[in-house]
Amino acid sequence: MPIKVKSLAIVSLFALPLWLGGNASPNVVLLMGDDHGWEETAYNGHPYLHTPALDEMAASGLRLDRFFSASPVCSPTRGSVITGRHPNRYGTFTPNRSIRPEEMGIAHVVKAAGYRSGHFGIWHLGPVKLESPTNPGAMGFDEWLSHDNFFEMDPYLSRNGKPPERFKGESSEILVEETIRFIGAAKQNEKPFLAVVWFGSPHEPYSGLREDLALYADLPAEYGEESVKLTSMETGLPVRRPFDEVLRERYAEITAMDRAIGQLRDYLAEAGLLENTLVWYCGDNGIPSSGNIDTPFRGQKGNVYDGGIRVPGIIEWPQRIKTPRHSNVITVTSDIFPTLCQLVGQPVPDRPLDGISLLPLIEGKLDQRPQPIFFWEYTNLIGEDAEPYIDPELQAGTTPLVKQMNGKFTRNFRNNHHPDITDNDFKGPRAVVDNRYKLVIHEERDGEISRELFDMILDPAEERDLSKDLPRLAESMEKLLGSWQRSVLNSLTGADYGSVASRERSLHRKP
Repeated sequence: MPIKVKSLAIVSLFALPLWLGGNASPNVVLLMGDDHGWEETAYNGHPYLHTPALDEMAASGLRLDRFFSASPVCSPTRGSVITGRHPNRYGTFTPNRSIRPEEMGIAHVVKAAGYRSGHFGIWHLGPVKLESPTNPGAMGFDEWLSHDNFFEMDPYLSRNGKPPERFKGESSEILVEETIRFIGAAKQNEKPFLAVVWFGSPHEPYSGLREDLALYADLPAEYGEESVKLTSMETGLPVRRPFDEVLRERYAEITAMDRAIGQLRDYLAEAGLLENTLVWYCGDNGIPSSGNIDTPFRGQKGNVYDGGIRVPGIIEWPQRIKTPRHSNVITVTSDIFPTLCQLVGQPVPDRPLDGISLLPLIEGKLDQRPQPIFFWEYTNLIGEDAEPYIDPELQAGTTPLVKQMNGKFTRNFRNNHHPDITDNDFKGPRAVVDNRYKLVIHEERDGEISRELFDMILDPAEERDLSKDLPRLAESMEKLLGSWQRSVLNSLTGADYGSVASRERSLHRKP
């Protein structure tokens, strides 16, 4: 029987106070690496990687040592950045599930504050073509040079929804060149700007420039004795290759991305913009199997252990972060939206959010998170007979990519109406993290529920289960997680959109 879900007043943030600093509106640059896990930076102690630009940011800004992606996979995390909401609230459960057109995006918010906004690189929240109701422009961006999915060197990108064209060169540098052009135009027009730069690196399949590959020519011989599965650059199909070759290419991509970030920072400094520009770097999820060496965390991309959701996080803003420091406060990609809302003096939307503003943390006034962070891989995916939320023709992708799926070298998207909530909708790997403890819940194949409780201060590798030692704590955290799930599922039915959801569905049909 369907369960009627009532709206819960949980972690919403309404009417945040204004926070204004300096004499001019701060500029914002949001940078994100694709599949870039926490340990893949030199500043976090990686034994081989060269990441001088990220190291400089970490040394001069605010290093977020317990920063998480909202999801262990890509599209959902990107939705959390745009909306400040957990992606299950609007059906972006997995890669190639689109966002919903009714969602309020961060570009909408900054536009109301007089900003110009641009998106460059991976979008992955729906097709980037002009007629898509979920392209970057529909989500508020003034301009975009974007890809539906991910890409390697010589990428195909769509400018402002036009047919994709091929750009020759290293993809991270191409994106930064376009970002610099965008920023230069905003500066000339005396407009504050939001630039969202979502790199295609280091997502597989991997490729690298000769000089970057040379940096990793002497990886330990034992890696050459293993092989890993990934996509072939030649065929787009799965292939097994020696691990040392794969790592060399992956690390070359990270180094090229880092160099492009350095070029962007150099430009901001030369243009006199660095001082009052907030630059925020993070990854979108943990490391996949094709790049995972000795990790300090349990798990990898695709699961809710820290190996799947703990990512690099750095905020650099010289005007407000004058003293370098690092923070162990738990933070998440969903925090970006409410942080920027408060930064530009705009209210957050009147709907449940899952992030909080980190401006108190930037100011050095926050040493513990006031509410937990929730994670949930939704597994009750709706079948083909469910009513599409958006016309399938509008969800068809156009930008080519190397990786083949179902005989195609592009990706289509989907989102579905979900009017009723059932018991099955609460299933799937999930977790709740507070300032010290983390509860992880899985359904086993026999239907039994597995519960694990970890002390993340004493046991960051999630090796010792404390659920039997601290049963009351585990029970209270599970109840909190269940209440949050009910709120998320209420959002999934479309309840957050009010009268908007009852409009004619032709809004999301092909014209």
